[in-house]
Order: sequence, then C-alpha cells, then structure tokens
Amino acid sequence: MTNATTVSGNLTREPDIRYGAEGQASAVFGLAVNRRWQDRVTREWEEATSFFDVVCWRELAENVALSLTKGMRVLVTGRIEQRTWETEDGERRSKVEIVADDIGPSLRFATADVQRAVRRPPALDGGAPGDEEPAAPTDVAVEA
Repeated sequence: MTNATTVSGNLTREPDIRYGAEGQASAVFGLAVNRRWQDRVTREWEEATSFFDVVCWRELAENVALSLTKGMRVLVTGRIEQRTWETEDGERRSKVEIVADDIGPSLRFATADVQRAVRRPPALDGGAPGDEEPAAPTDVAVEA
C-alpha cells in the first residue's frame, strides 16, 4: 500500500530553510489547497480551503527556498504524514504535513522559465557541510 498524493495550491508563506547539524537542508512552507463544487440540491457553488505544511529535504529544499515565494501556485507530489506531540502543558497535538518528493510551478494560469540547478562539490579545504555554493535558482516567471 502506498501513501502518495498530488495537490495544487498557493504558498501561504515564504519557504523557511534550515540546515541541520550535519548540513542537511530542510525547508517548510504553507500551502492553501482550494476546492470548489456545486451543491447538487441547491445548485449553489461552495468552496473549502485546506491548509498544509509542506516539508522538503536536501536539494529540493534548497531549490524551493531559492525559487518559490508567497502566493505562487505550485503542484506538490509526496506523502501525507501525521505528526503527534505533547505540549509543555501535557496536551496532545497533531498536524498533517505533506513530505514532498517533487514540486513544480502550476502552468494553468502562468508560464515558467525553468533552469537546471548547478551544484558545486564541497570545498576541499575541509569546509563544513552546507558550505558549498548554493544551487542556482530555478527561475519561475509568473505571468497571469
């Protein structure tokens, strides 16, 4: 059994990139996914919005941080995970996240100029992981 999903939505906030102790990049951004349907009885249009945090790792995280901004419409493929934790007050909380395998611009209402990211190997002088040259941005020119 596989847990795969593909969603299309708009970024609700800028990607937040962080580097772990071993130099591994992770990025998180908010995604609003809208759904619109017509009620069969009333014939009225109804709408619902779901909000997700999208988690990215490694090169995908770096490319997301360099390429995406709040408001952009993207397609996200990945898996749904639910995290559960306990607050300092002993309350149990949970959150549904999408762990991304791939992300791309939505071309339904926009165009994109995609460029291959260029990566340089880490410095040979013993630099810390993550000190390598950041990837070139994947430019996404949005024209509505």
